Amino acid sequence: MAQVQSALPLTHGKGFRDNLWQTIDERLSLHSLAYPVPEYANTIPYILGGITLFGFIILFATGIVMTQFYHPHPSEAHDSVTYIITQVPFGDFIRSIHFWTANLVVITALLHLLRIYWTGSYKKPREANWLVGVGLLALIIGFVFTGTIIKWDQEASEALSHFKEVGELLGGFGVLFSSEFSRSIPLLTRLYTSHITILPFLFLGLVAMHLFLVKTLKISPKPTETALAGDGYPPEQKMGNFAGHIRRMIGFGLILLAIVTALSYFFPAPLGLKAVPGEEVTKPPWMLLWLYPIENVLGVAGILYGGIVFFVLLALVPFVDRSPWLAPSRRRGMIIAAIVTIVILIALLVLALMSVPVTHTTGG
Repeated sequence: MAQVQSALPLTHGKGFRDNLWQTIDERLSLHSLAYPVPEYANTIPYILGGITLFGFIILFATGIVMTQFYHPHPSEAHDSVTYIITQVPFGDFIRSIHFWTANLVVITALLHLLRIYWTGSYKKPREANWLVGVGLLALIIGFVFTGTIIKWDQEASEALSHFKEVGELLGGFGVLFSSEFSRSIPLLTRLYTSHITILPFLFLGLVAMHLFLVKTLKISPKPTETALAGDGYPPEQKMGNFAGHIRRMIGFGLILLAIVTALSYFFPAPLGLKAVPGEEVTKPPWMLLWLYPIENVLGVAGILYGGIVFFVLLALVPFVDRSPWLAPSRRRGMIIAAIVTIVILIALLVLALMSVPVTHTTGG
């Protein structure tokens, strides 16, 4: 009885939400995951990473549903996607949510990267977390590419042809990308298993590392004119609540879900006709479309070289910008470089949209 009485003050006067949180926290020790949250980190620019993670939860949930009906064999794949759309209850809607969430997740991930760049949050001692973020962006592109292939329409067939030729350019390093690596299983099936097992495994590993580094190194200081990399929070900095920070992330995540739900209702995910071998009449998804003009000049090698240059430049950012300043006004060179890069990427996108599809692969 005494033990019960001594426990009463812990919940006395608290609301249901606080009591529920305390009950869960006592059993799962969720408070150990908490880290200091300055007030400015509760704004949308600083929550973009959490929104992206929420989007992946949606992708995993909808993907799990679709795996129950998808047949990852070249002779059955397209028909099984058609079955999901036409026969599975709410199948078209679930697939559309998956499609639109994937598109918006790329946008939020890119905006998150731009926020990190703008605020100098990649600087010492956070270089490793920047590299983890670059790795996560590469995995997101991998998800997009493999997801494009496994629907197995004309666009998918052409994407697979490009995939094979990039593998050939890599020589011995590209054996994993070839049909010869495993003749017992079609390459489409292997890419599907990569999409639902290997890529999620790597993604969750990098996310865990990313969150661990955020907890350990804390959210970077606000990029004021006098702020330096590695500084702690100034005494006048107002601090927020970690639980409130998580609730805000979930709230914006639910807004993301509402947006993709509306898009899915009014604009169902497209599916092209079955592939016609020997033709090349489509262009890449918009996330990869900027590579198309480069491919027009260099052939399929342009995809490989353009992608390598892009990610190498991203990885080098914290090692090129060694100044201690965080404020964009004190990092004009890096800001100008970013603007020039964005303008080039937009110009490449415009060129790609204006160009007529041409044959690049030997199989196309």
